Amino acid sequence: MSDIIRVVLADDHVFVRDGIKSLLENEANIEVVGEAIDGADALDVVDAHKPDLLIVDIRMPNLTGIEVVEKLRSDSNNVKIIMLSMHESEEYVLKSIKAGADGYLLKGSSKDEFLKALHTVANGGKYFSGDISSILISQLTTSSLSAEPKQNFGEEMMITKREKEILTLLLSGKGNKEIAEALDISKRTAEVHRFNLMKKLKVKNLMELSNKAAEYSLL
Repeated sequence: MSDIIRVVLADDHVFVRDGIKSLLENEANIEVVGEAIDGADALDVVDAHKPDLLIVDIRMPNLTGIEVVEKLRSDSNNVKIIMLSMHESEEYVLKSIKAGADGYLLKGSSKDEFLKALHTVANGGKYFSGDISSILISQLTTSSLSAEPKQNFGEEMMITKREKEILTLLLSGKGNKEIAEALDISKRTAEVHRFNLMKKLKVKNLMELSNKAAEYSLL
């Protein structure tokens, strides 16, 4: 990484992005190279600018921050990532760590803490703000994260309305471009919805997807 930390900001609220930029504008070694207005846009902006660090809101339209992190990690993208959130609960921190985030920062953090988190993560460390102990963080990032949480049948097979639309189009032979056109979304968003659907249903190809849909009457 060069001496300049190249940052992409992803948040659907302009005032949040502007606020972060105002915090960073006088930092000589930090440059905001791109901004994203939603989750799908974040993937495109990261792909275009190849930043050192992505600061992403945990709750956004067209893919949540968690889904963005999962997709980047599944693509073997090693960009450093700080999850930005209003929520201090351990549940959100755990989900962020499991997805592959390097840091978790509360939106109400001070400028000093924000800069500390940014530099820590950009230099290969981990940073988690909020009322959570270093011991718990250590546990979460090692053995306790190695096992998948158990889900019951109802949770595991529950798909959203949009995922059902994606499933219907996939099983009718549509590709990502055709799905994007049919649902009036970007091709990248269609790709990510497809990825998330197949991950949720634990299938690797369309044949397995078709069998799972029939077995559990998903349509």
